[in-house]
Amino acid sequence: MWFMGTGAGRPNKHRNVSGLALQMTEGEGNWWLFDAGEATQHQVMQLPLKPSKLEKVFVTHMHGDHVYGLPGLLSSRSFDGGETPIHLYGPKGIKSYLQDVFRLTSTTLDYELVIHELNETESTQVVVKEPQFTVTAMPLAHRIPCYGYRIVEQDCPGKLLVEKLKALGVKEGPLFGKLKNGESVALADGSVVHSKDVTNQPLPGRIVTILGDTRPCASVRPLAEKADLLVHEATFAAGMETKAHEFGHSTTLEAARAARDAGAKQLALTHFSGRYSNEQLSLLEQEAASVFPNTTAALDLSFIDIKRRQAAE
Repeated sequence: MWFMGTGAGRPNKHRNVSGLALQMTEGEGNWWLFDAGEATQHQVMQLPLKPSKLEKVFVTHMHGDHVYGLPGLLSSRSFDGGETPIHLYGPKGIKSYLQDVFRLTSTTLDYELVIHELNETESTQVVVKEPQFTVTAMPLAHRIPCYGYRIVEQDCPGKLLVEKLKALGVKEGPLFGKLKNGESVALADGSVVHSKDVTNQPLPGRIVTILGDTRPCASVRPLAEKADLLVHEATFAAGMETKAHEFGHSTTLEAARAARDAGAKQLALTHFSGRYSNEQLSLLEQEAASVFPNTTAALDLSFIDIKRRQAAE
């Protein structure tokens, strides 16, 4: 995961505003975008990401520090050779916002942009359901409608026990592929080899939770349950809960408690108020780490490798 912007409200000398890039499929270069504050496309240019490989966009809410960069990035993608469709998911209003900007600026896209607006009356929505990934959205507690997204990767088949296969007389080739995919195969002597008998345990899929702006609320825990990585805003330092809640935000300790209570494995703090310099972020990180040790205060253009667990729990 790449952090393209970790600031709240507006850009400053230390950081850009909200933007995240998620690559869950190794080696293919395809990526998903979560929010796009102004200058997001400038940040993309500094990372090993190709706009033409952008597949999906998820918007948490309509505040400017999360959407001002979206029209420019989508427009520039046409100039970068982007021809494949993009599916965009976000709150009510995102469709008219983009349509009006493109209409008023006479912007045309060389690819299909499919916009899915979330249903404000539903508490839980499965917005993406594919063979490899499922994405669920739930509303958070901010000043305007805002959502968090839970991305769940399907389990991967375990590694083949090659020596055992050879002992059983299974020849390398198409039969290996079928067994790897969980199928049973019949051999020439009439015996049947079952996938579960010649593979290691499946590798559990990763879970990533990306929250929009929020004060503590009931949706955070189910969204973050056992996440391999929880990205949680920490706009303010500990002790500033009253101010944070007034504006629909959280503090460092509240983010840490959310990660702890949900059984998350790693916490990345982001969306920092401009009152904090990058040098002060280590102090914010320490505050959260006092409750949840595996905490990182994300910096612009930083990267977190979301490790795959080795065996199903």
